[in-house]
Amino acid sequence: MIDERRLTTEEKALKVNLTPDIYGCFAEIGAGQETAANFFKAGGSSGTIAYTHSAYDMKVSDTMYGKCKRYVGEERLKMMLKYEYENLKTTLPEKNKVSRFFAFCNTVESLNYHKTNQGQGWIGMRFQLTVDSLPNEVVLHVKMHDISHKAQQEALGILGVNLVHACYFHNDDLDDFLENLMHRLPRDRMEVDMLSFSGPDFENVDNRIIALNLVKRGITDSTMFSMTGQVLQPATALYKKNVLLMRGRFRPVTKVHIDMIEKGTKMFLKDPQVDKEKTNIVFELTLKDLTADGRISDKDFIDRAELLGTLGYTVMISNYLKYYKVVDYLSTITKGRRMGVIAGIYNLHTIFEEKYYDNLPGGLLEAFGKGFGHNVKLFIYPANDVETGELYTLDDFKVQDNLKGLLQYMKDNDKIEGYHEFNEKLLYIMSDDVLEKIKAGSSLWEEDVPEEVVKAIKFYELFGYRSKEVKKDLFIR
Repeated sequence: MIDERRLTTEEKALKVNLTPDIYGCFAEIGAGQETAANFFKAGGSSGTIAYTHSAYDMKVSDTMYGKCKRYVGEERLKMMLKYEYENLKTTLPEKNKVSRFFAFCNTVESLNYHKTNQGQGWIGMRFQLTVDSLPNEVVLHVKMHDISHKAQQEALGILGVNLVHACYFHNDDLDDFLENLMHRLPRDRMEVDMLSFSGPDFENVDNRIIALNLVKRGITDSTMFSMTGQVLQPATALYKKNVLLMRGRFRPVTKVHIDMIEKGTKMFLKDPQVDKEKTNIVFELTLKDLTADGRISDKDFIDRAELLGTLGYTVMISNYLKYYKVVDYLSTITKGRRMGVIAGIYNLHTIFEEKYYDNLPGGLLEAFGKGFGHNVKLFIYPANDVETGELYTLDDFKVQDNLKGLLQYMKDNDKIEGYHEFNEKLLYIMSDDVLEKIKAGSSLWEEDVPEEVVKAIKFYELFGYRSKEVKKDLFIR
């Protein structure tokens, strides 16, 4: 058996070329014109490639694929995949009876001459796994970190070969696919922050698990999916949008979480800089909060994703342990739009803890400059004091003497605000307590979570809930 992890790019291309029933085309626009070249250089390409082309000029691209808003975008990529695959079938109907067709397409923006942009692009494959079957589709978005145009093109060529090879030879195992997709492409060269599978051979693939694994494997630090489970590319989904972020474990979502987000949204929308129609509410799950007993459970993750989707929210998975990192990341996407971050009063203790930033040369000040120097505002939700049981709000929050000026600066410059409206009767609710009640078979947990969450937990049997008879009409999506 050949260890395919050791195959070079040329050897992978040659293996595809020498597989007699794989046949297709390449369409690479923008800077991503290296994949087809790798297959040509490997030898034996006449048995694999029907044609290749590059519609570099926008007018030529429009003539072939139709007009679109963004030429380097998912919409353009899907237009290309559809057009090229159908063109192949229409042009070569007899060949399609004995071959597994594919269309490989990409639309890419690489580093410009002045190096003022982020190299990024969309890459996809539409392909058959068996002759005369309906096609599957794999779509991904990449960010390129090489510091030269030539190096970025080379990396794209490697990724393209990896993708074609993985689609045909590593399609039955997610871990195997991801490992082969990123072969010879370390994170400091290329990042994949969105990856989705569709088609008859991938009906059982949950793209939310794919998103989780991208972050878990360090292929990217953050990815997203919608309330319907559709994987999103963060920079596209949040581009120039106002963002209200709430991070937590949500295990499960409780009435406190809903009160935080509803009252926080109300405060956020009062800001004259915030346009309601251009505002996204994002629930963030960090890898740390997904870890149980040192392991990340896909089942537990999906349970939480189902609940947040039921409530209609966008979910972001990230590897940003510290607040300033996620805020800094999102600020590069929102391009100066207003951002709100909802945090509990006890989270604020961590945010103002100096040793929390020992890894930064500039310490706490550098972190605050990166995280809150942007157009960002913290909304602080109260709690019951863990010692006295009394209400604990931002007004009661105390910091060390050397940080009093920083806290006052944030207050004076509208960078932090405590909740004025909240349901004090809900402050006793803790997610961990709710989870224990569910596992113990008690019905008391139902009082602590929203009705929609009760229905979802029962219907999907989430978080260890078990019922001898689940009535299907309990929950309507």
